[in-house]
Amino acid sequence: MRSVARVTRLGVAVGAAAVLVAASATGAQAATGQILYFNSAGDFAITNPPDGVCLTLQGPAQLVSNKTNKTVEVFFTAVCTNRVAVLAPGRAVSGQGGPRSVRVIP
Repeated sequence: MRSVARVTRLGVAVGAAAVLVAASATGAQAATGQILYFNSAGDFAITNPPDGVCLTLQGPAQLVSNKTNKTVEVFFTAVCTNRVAVLAPGRAVSGQGGPRSVRVIP
């Protein structure tokens, strides 16, 4: 009887560990590629940006280019409000009043 209980506990522990590994592997997704942007301070790149995270740019951008494999939202404010554009992979936007943040759509 003791060995059956021990095997059962071991099976439950292994199963729980597998669930935790699967949950952590799917929880942190990122786009592959770069979001490129340009402003008076220079040229910048955000490499493999995470999904759904507001990323503040280093100053207002004159041009934002989506070189990732996912769609990117472009915002006027630094906290991802006042969306000015939605960029499919390979698309870019210029002007728009100087976007200050971006977010990858999961």
